[in-house]
Amino acid sequence: MVDRLLGRGPREGATPAEHGTPAERAAAAAYARVQLARNLRRPHTLELVRVMADEFVQLHGDRLFGDDEAIVAGFARIDGRRVVVVGHQKGADTEENIRRNFGLPHPEGFRKAMRLMELGERFGLPVVTFVDVQGAFPGAASEERGVAEAIARSVGLMSRLRTPIVTVITGEGGSGGALAIAVGDVVIALENAVYSVISPEGCATILWRSADQAAAAAAAMKMSAAEQRTLGIVDIVVPEPGEGAHTDPVETARRLRAAVVAQLDALSRVPADELVEARYRRYRALGPFEVVAAPTPPPAERGLGDRLRGLLDAGRQTIGGSLPANLPNLPNLPNLPNLPGVPHRDEPPAREEV
Repeated sequence: MVDRLLGRGPREGATPAEHGTPAERAAAAAYARVQLARNLRRPHTLELVRVMADEFVQLHGDRLFGDDEAIVAGFARIDGRRVVVVGHQKGADTEENIRRNFGLPHPEGFRKAMRLMELGERFGLPVVTFVDVQGAFPGAASEERGVAEAIARSVGLMSRLRTPIVTVITGEGGSGGALAIAVGDVVIALENAVYSVISPEGCATILWRSADQAAAAAAAMKMSAAEQRTLGIVDIVVPEPGEGAHTDPVETARRLRAAVVAQLDALSRVPADELVEARYRRYRALGPFEVVAAPTPPPAERGLGDRLRGLLDAGRQTIGGSLPANLPNLPNLPNLPNLPGVPHRDEPPAREEV
């Protein structure tokens, strides 16, 4: 658990299992990608912004409760373009990770992000978000302050924000903690980033009742950036230098800068109404499915038993149906009051008749 919170990846030189079935090898490779996305040395929002931006002014607090250091936000100038930057921030060591709650945001972090996004809309500035989180903080304090409401309101705000939004998945994008700041017009992902509705360990615990099946869950969920692009969740995958972004954070930031600037230029030419409508259609179209009518099975060949049952049923219906016309009148028969063709008596039979 500590290794997962700290984002520690596999040891240097570790490779996916070379033995086992193809499914086992695919699962091992998928989970190795997850561990690489959690590598503690991967660059986070502040490290990337310092290289990408010409200047950056960080703002603090949500004006309601306090300042959540798991999310950083402020104004930046990237290649001469003024933007609002919002992103998750993990620590570089244990002390900073504790101070930043291991990058797991509280509700005030999402509300700080919303405050900055609304400022961006007011001043006509595009929004650039950096996503790297396993999920929102699930503790009691987070629940007491309304984390679910904060996530839902942030998603709703971004869906109707009348300014361009570019989202960058830099490491692990997980659950509502990621989606809260990831409703973008364009979604960019680093090559070794992963993006999913739940962590592999959480998925395995639900489906298999054991976190030991995390590798199988990672393969089944198709979490990698390339798979997410195939599914239409991610638009652009940015290659990482060397063996990963953690080996050269500066070059990673330069590559992201070029991709972000190109998308900001393209989105700036789209009218606000069309931008919001296209964003709405984009997320409504995720997860398409097709309803197919079940084929009608061919009639089964009737056996001897079926034919006998059919004859017996027909005879039973004849006995319980209308009586023959030549049946003599039985006015005093008390035990057949409701048979078709027999007169119905409202009064009970006389004593002598019984």
